[in-house]
Amino acid sequence: MTTSKIIDSAGFKRTVNRLAHEVVENHKGVENLVIVGIRTRGEFLARRLAATIGEIEGNSVPVGILDITLYRDDLRGKLDQPQLKSTEILFDITGKVLILVDDVLFTGRTIRAALNAIMDIGRPSLIELMVLIDRGHREIPIKADFVGKNVPTSPRQEIKVKMREADDDDAVYLVNLDETSKEEKR
Repeated sequence: MTTSKIIDSAGFKRTVNRLAHEVVENHKGVENLVIVGIRTRGEFLARRLAATIGEIEGNSVPVGILDITLYRDDLRGKLDQPQLKSTEILFDITGKVLILVDDVLFTGRTIRAALNAIMDIGRPSLIELMVLIDRGHREIPIKADFVGKNVPTSPRQEIKVKMREADDDDAVYLVNLDETSKEEKR
């Protein structure tokens, strides 16, 4: 297994800053805007995005956290009980422009689950997707509106996002898995 750093701490900060500016520019401000991050690293990214937008615009943007565990389509085959955490959206999303935030876009299944969860909470006027990394390999027709970096990958590669809130660093790594490592993961 080999690992290469594709975004370092400074690049991570620049990427979040650029994404925040893109959102503000695209919406001509932040009026009627809410941000919802998918647990866990999407939550951290959403909070950073909101803080950066607040610095740019001088207005705070509501931030919510979405737990999609019960909406996943891969729970049936797992023996372990799912680890449930709470969804924390303490504001009305109906009629709002909702920016859904996650760290990595891969098959699209996580985003599908998140969209179902959001619709059970309220009806935003618009939902846009922001991801730090888009690695391709979609199984569901999902496309991000805001992308930090496109990183084409092979099936024998993974993207690992490290964030200081959960890890010791802000970085993105491309991991090349050998066949042994792949088998160990199963």
